[in-house]
Amino acid sequence: MGEYIIYYRGKIVGGIYDDRFLIKPVKTAVEMMPDADMELPYEGAKEMLLVEDVENREFLKELFEAMYDELPARKKRK
Repeated sequence: MGEYIIYYRGKIVGGIYDDRFLIKPVKTAVEMMPDADMELPYEGAKEMLLVEDVENREFLKELFEAMYDELPARKKRK
């Protein structure tokens, strides 16, 4: 598992893995970041999109809002 999991309005957007900010590759995120590299957060995981411009708050806000409807709902704990 990663070092930190990032949530937006209760849904997992991505995480910080080995000093890299990676997000789930939902359709909207891929469209908004067409040149982003796909990287593995850890061994055995699915590839995620690398966010390089982590200082651009406006872009990140826009990205998270656009991705929100495509993200799976949070799983309930038993």
